[in-house]
Amino acid sequence: MNRRAFLASAILFGTVAHHARARAATKTVSIGWLTAQRASSLAPFLDAFRSGLAEFGYRENDNLTIDYRYGDDNLLRVAPLAAELVRKPVDLLVVQGAAVPLVYELKLSVPAVYVFSGDPVTAGFADSLAHPRGNMTGLTFMAAELNAKRLEILRDIIPDLRRVAIVANPEHPGSQIERTYSEETARKLGLNIEFHGTSTADELTGAFAAMDPHPPQAISLFADGFAIQYRQRVIDYATQHGAPVISGWPVFARSGAICSYGPKLSESYRRLAYYVDRVLKGTRPADLPIERPTNFETVVNLKTAKALGLTVPDAIIASADELIE
Repeated sequence: MNRRAFLASAILFGTVAHHARARAATKTVSIGWLTAQRASSLAPFLDAFRSGLAEFGYRENDNLTIDYRYGDDNLLRVAPLAAELVRKPVDLLVVQGAAVPLVYELKLSVPAVYVFSGDPVTAGFADSLAHPRGNMTGLTFMAAELNAKRLEILRDIIPDLRRVAIVANPEHPGSQIERTYSEETARKLGLNIEFHGTSTADELTGAFAAMDPHPPQAISLFADGFAIQYRQRVIDYATQHGAPVISGWPVFARSGAICSYGPKLSESYRRLAYYVDRVLKGTRPADLPIERPTNFETVVNLKTAKALGLTVPDAIIASADELIE
């Protein structure tokens, strides 16, 4: 083949390949978005997810349809909503939060990717992060070692800190690992930890009653769906006793906790689009390892600090991603 013929063939091949990619990009795909939460609580994260999808060439009302289903804080709605999406049908399910273990138990034929706040291994739908089970994979927000850093932040804000209460949902997969990290760090820092397991509103009321005789100097609130739902009760109780609250996600600091330190959730939701793209292009979920968070953020509520008469060290303020004043 002479040079001119070779170049002509190369150009023709490139043109065909380009049109093939264009046809693939314009093929409409259907995704089912499923969560047990309310729509309002996830709006900013959905924006990050859509932005991630756009980077892979997927745009709603163009080549992508997303059917949204919300359980409105009722876990009993998850299974019927999942069945509804499968019947439509959809090409892929994107599952969020507490709905993930329930969807795993359904053993659906439709592949699913997820974001999950707990530990997938403890929850039973992964042998390890490298080996997801079934037809599901995705991202976890769980980084139990961050609980150690949160206690250090509390100690830096309250130099004479001695007593910290942990409020946590013991049914949240991985909470025991978080508790272990917290207790080990507390021993190193010379802190006394009181653990209060709360998975219902009544148990939370009981935890407050148990704290009343000797209120803690601070509360570490383990982040999960239950904690989000009842965050204001915890923060209000702590405020009444002059105790700051720390937790893992920005919503807590924006609701009155003195600080949140944990995964940058918007980045995790944006990263979720990568999993969607891979599965839609034929990769089996079982071949995609589950990812832990790699980007973290600190939000400091200076308004809360002032109300409690506390001074947040300059080093913490300087490193904060967001200050609430």
